[in-house]
Amino acid sequence: MAKTPLMDQYRKIKENYPDALLFFRLGDFYEMFFDDAVTASKELELTLTGRNAGMDERAPMCGVPYHAAETYIYRLIQKGYRVAICEQMEDPKKAKGLVKREVIKVITPGTILFENSIADKSNNYLVYIVEHEKKLGCVMADISTGECWWGLWDAKKEADDFFDMLSIYSPAEAVCAVSDDWYSRIEPYCAARLGACLLTRRDAEELAGAPVPAEAADVADEAVRRAFAGLAAYLREVMKADVPMIHMAAPLREDHTLTLAEDCLRNLEITKNMRDGGRKGTLLEVLDHTNTAMGARLLKRWLERPLTDVNAIVLRQDAVEELTLHATELEKLERLLSRIFDFERILSRIEANTTSPKDLLALKASLGVVPQIKDLLSGARSLLLTRLNQQMGLHGEVYDLLDRAMDENGTGNVRDGKYIRSGYNAELDELRSLTENSRKWIADLEEKEKEKTGIKMKIGFNNVFGYYFEISHANKLPIPAYFTRKQTLANAERYITPELKEFEVKALSAKEKTEELELRIYQEVKNTIRPAIADMQKTARALAAADCLASLARAALKDRYVRPAITRDGRIAIRDGRHPMVEHALKREMFVPNDTLLDHDGQEILIITGPNMAGKSTYMRQVAVLTIMAQTGSFIPAKSASFTPVDRVFTRVGATDDISTGQSTFMVEMQEVSQILRNATKNSLILLDEIGRGTSTYDGMSIARAVVEYIDSKIHAYTLFATHYHELADMEAASPHIKNYTVTVKERGKDITFLRRIVPGSADRSYGIHVARLAGLPEPLLKRSEEILRTLEEKDGVPKAAPQQAPAAGGGGDLFAAPILAELADLDVMSKTPIEAMEILFRLSQEAKESR
Repeated sequence: MAKTPLMDQYRKIKENYPDALLFFRLGDFYEMFFDDAVTASKELELTLTGRNAGMDERAPMCGVPYHAAETYIYRLIQKGYRVAICEQMEDPKKAKGLVKREVIKVITPGTILFENSIADKSNNYLVYIVEHEKKLGCVMADISTGECWWGLWDAKKEADDFFDMLSIYSPAEAVCAVSDDWYSRIEPYCAARLGACLLTRRDAEELAGAPVPAEAADVADEAVRRAFAGLAAYLREVMKADVPMIHMAAPLREDHTLTLAEDCLRNLEITKNMRDGGRKGTLLEVLDHTNTAMGARLLKRWLERPLTDVNAIVLRQDAVEELTLHATELEKLERLLSRIFDFERILSRIEANTTSPKDLLALKASLGVVPQIKDLLSGARSLLLTRLNQQMGLHGEVYDLLDRAMDENGTGNVRDGKYIRSGYNAELDELRSLTENSRKWIADLEEKEKEKTGIKMKIGFNNVFGYYFEISHANKLPIPAYFTRKQTLANAERYITPELKEFEVKALSAKEKTEELELRIYQEVKNTIRPAIADMQKTARALAAADCLASLARAALKDRYVRPAITRDGRIAIRDGRHPMVEHALKREMFVPNDTLLDHDGQEILIITGPNMAGKSTYMRQVAVLTIMAQTGSFIPAKSASFTPVDRVFTRVGATDDISTGQSTFMVEMQEVSQILRNATKNSLILLDEIGRGTSTYDGMSIARAVVEYIDSKIHAYTLFATHYHELADMEAASPHIKNYTVTVKERGKDITFLRRIVPGSADRSYGIHVARLAGLPEPLLKRSEEILRTLEEKDGVPKAAPQQAPAAGGGGDLFAAPILAELADLDVMSKTPIEAMEILFRLSQEAKESR
């Protein structure tokens, strides 16, 4: 059976977009058919119906109202789908035959620009990756803000850094013009680490000789140039004519920024916590007092890419200090910034033609605040605040246009109309007047004709004849010649006049004409604004930077932070430093501050010993977090401090099994240590926590000692090395660069109290049984542990098998019954890792509780 013309049209369009769900416009609905309908009905919980497609079976079909489509499209995008929007390209009322339809754009996770579809405080990245001549070129753009960054990696030597970049920036979409080998590496990585990142393949060779956008004119490397060309082509392909411009392009890896790997950011909880990847409990949460979405996004980038240039850091510090010293002006600045909308993204939506009138009103309101901010900052003395003030434009012409054209009391959306201000366009005012005053006009015409003719009449309306004069058969007066009979009724005659007919034509088309004219004026306003967008984006970025500085100043005032000195003397010196996130989390306890000194003389490597739970890890993380804060330009929680900027921060803490690749804890640990040793320099900061705990005791101790010796002799990085191997304390005597530190503990019998002070010296014991007692393990089990420990200490090796005997009366019931005692007797304690030992101890604890 032949297909219907409509279904034939649908199939031809769908063939060009096989990887997208096709939203096919039919009147007031977007309809989906066949497999698309089945998928959409499931994902959107829509009713699946059918349509006669001219085939033996009805075609599966579902749809959504066009005016509510954005909500449904957004839900599909979140689930990783592409959506192709197919519109009616002509008025169905005027079309001859089948209405012409075309796909006007394809919406993807990296190109979606709907209002409220992207998190205000996060960027939404689209990354284009090209492999060329053993290099990986990458361009990462946020289409919603007009920002763009590019990078280049050695495909063989810098794969780790490349994947770090993907993890840190978590793109919503990645387009890969790479070999099968590299795609087979990127695909599982994105699936495991980036969640809903949408992947697309492209042919790298097709980009050879492709035109490169002006933003990449100064980029020399061919791989990056091809990535820029590929990105531009992809955006034209999916967004069609309405492609936002890229207004800023900068290198991803800059010489003056601190490189922080994804695992470092995660371990230190700089912008994402380790629990669920959210902001709660992070350094970003502590420092974020921004008042604009633009500022919040920029602050996140500042923390992910701190500075290494002393002068650049000091410029930020000077600005923050000036704001802290002028609290009244700071408060005024914050109030003004709170009135700024996210016009960085509004400007991109104007370019992509996806704005609502509400967006233009928000842009106007924001531009109206800028002169006040410039006036306030005109009194600033710090160089950075002065520069930012100069970078902000007034944009008076744009503001005046929006003020004249846009109605603040209107509906705010195109569908409902009434968003262009009265008085802006005379033709629009006349059409509105005709619509709004039609009743009065009809009443006046009716009264005029009554007085003129003396005939009793009334004006009526129906859908068949339109407007008419109705005159009763009882009328005896002559009907004027300009009255034309249209209909005869049982009791009356209906007439029209030229004047009434002219009104009818105007009245019936006025609403449609009003909508068309208002939309045309709206588009003209946006077209007038477009040439000024690049300059307004610069203003937006300057406002974002001012917001970040105000945020850091507010954090400094709120939490009693001090300005650290930024030096070139090769030292990191902190007096009474505090961990900002832990301090915030403590509600009733006071945080115990600690000092730190790292240099390239006698304090290059600090070996920190002490019991678990005593604060070693917190102390090490604290040093790294304060370093990152200082190099961001922030003040820090300390009594005083000075920092020589570091070039990298490495963390090897909390290794876990990589189940997805089948790698053990120890393998992950060693890979991380290997990467650190390969990439660290004299100017790096290294945090190593419990190296070697993933293998047997003697193996672990040997590896830990060798790692310290390697750093001491080959790298000379600032290093904090926490270990449960207190035997490593003798390394202090072997090197002038190594110093021992320990966590103070107060003992009272079998009870201990962690004082959380880091002091010179080393621990001579692990306090493991004390920690187990604090954790609530059963006392009989702890007593038995003490017996085993004494045996190990006496023999200085593996203990003899414990006698298999029943416990004395009152000695803990049947906890050490024969099977358990036999297990303990056969247990080779020295061959177990600490983690394995804890697992055995936990299991015995559970059995003990069950036997009570």
